Amino acid sequence: MKKTLFLSGLVSLTVTSLCLLLGWSLYSNDKEEVQISQPAIIPAQQAVYTIDESGNPVELNFTQTAETVIDGVVHIKSTAMRNNSNYGNPFGDMPDVFRDFFGDGFFGPQSPGGAQPMVGTGSGVIISEDGYVVTNNHVVSQADEIEITLHDNRNYTAEVIGTDPSTDLALLKIDEQNLPVVKLSNSDQVDIGQWVLAVGNPLGLNSTVTAGIISAKGRNINILKDRYAVENFIQTDAAINPGNSGGALVNLRGELVGINTAIASPTGSFSGYGFAIPSNIVAKVIKDLKDYGIVQRGVLGVYIRSVDGDLAKEKDLPFTQGVYVDSLVMNSAAESGGVQSGDVILEVEGIPVKTSSELQGMIARYRPGETVNLLLNREGDMRTVGVTLNNREGNTDLTTKPDEDIMNLLGADLETIDEVTAESLDIDGGVVVARLYPGKLSKYTQIREGFVITKVDGQAVKNLKAFKAALENREGGVMLEGKYPGVPGKQYYAFGL
Repeated sequence: MKKTLFLSGLVSLTVTSLCLLLGWSLYSNDKEEVQISQPAIIPAQQAVYTIDESGNPVELNFTQTAETVIDGVVHIKSTAMRNNSNYGNPFGDMPDVFRDFFGDGFFGPQSPGGAQPMVGTGSGVIISEDGYVVTNNHVVSQADEIEITLHDNRNYTAEVIGTDPSTDLALLKIDEQNLPVVKLSNSDQVDIGQWVLAVGNPLGLNSTVTAGIISAKGRNINILKDRYAVENFIQTDAAINPGNSGGALVNLRGELVGINTAIASPTGSFSGYGFAIPSNIVAKVIKDLKDYGIVQRGVLGVYIRSVDGDLAKEKDLPFTQGVYVDSLVMNSAAESGGVQSGDVILEVEGIPVKTSSELQGMIARYRPGETVNLLLNREGDMRTVGVTLNNREGNTDLTTKPDEDIMNLLGADLETIDEVTAESLDIDGGVVVARLYPGKLSKYTQIREGFVITKVDGQAVKNLKAFKAALENREGGVMLEGKYPGVPGKQYYAFGL
């Protein structure tokens, strides 16, 4: 009985539904045909928020930042002319007198192709309305001609004002006024996790903007080969690729927090991490290059290590961060200022330093003759000492450009030989190659550390001052004469300037 009632009800419901549908159909035949369909879902605009400096939530929008910065970032093309006749010639362009001396066969096979251009590209950042542009030293260091292209496609030939291999920075100048500028910020105030944009010209794609965060600060990745390298990089996960070198890393206000310099990658392309030179170091370097043509860098004169858990146990330290002073250079600025071996440097001018790279980055902002206050922990006692920084020669004088350029070019630490060693070698004086770095000497000669230079192109050099004077304003080939302690006879090394 229940089953019959259920079936009857189902049939009744079906008939009723059919009638309703039929009635709608008949009604619609008398009217304009109407189609019924489910309306599409209108997507809501998503909003991402971040926290401003006052702790208030604000909408995260990169468009305004990109518009603010992109006009102030330029494309750089550097062209180096290389003569095919020098393939196989480790000395580069040598004057005929050297070619006649050694013979053509010494320089390897000659090619009739003549000079051929080698072109590299990178990025740069306009830092003043009158045409000063900052970029990486490695973008322009080998260039014979530099061309800068603005975002609006105007082209200019650039002049190199100065370079600093120690930080991998270079300052260029173009002849123009009223240019868009990227303002510098205080890189000490950037925080890990903060949003940043990288702006540059990667992989031949001009005016590219990528977004990411500050991943870390105070990174040392041992990429700079200069003998006084300063590596205190800001690490970011904003995509940086070849061609981004010299470009801008900016905060959401469009202010420069760093100059993009390097990537950590097994392939040579972006794989997660990029590195930028902090803007506070950039500001110091470019001011020195404008004012002096060379960076005036103060030196503490200490051998240091970053404090970690192992060192804390070894030295029985009550903390695991800071910079441990292993030893001091004799008559150094640190020694004169009261720093001692075993001290742990915790702050420079009130700013904490947790690693040796952070300490190097802080000291790199000061010139010889300037005094910095260091907060030290000495066997549990906290004390502040004032240290007046020296230059690399051990005094407070400002360095002249020719001296520093020659040392960087040669890639060597040179010292005047002491009288006892000179007497043992039966020479009146000379210059000792104390240490070698990447440069002309290591690249183009077989010279070794300990070599005593006695003559430059036949001219006697009894001390470092005379050696520098002999190379000042020199071009073309150079012949060094000297000897090694304990090795009979004289040795000769030739290279090109």
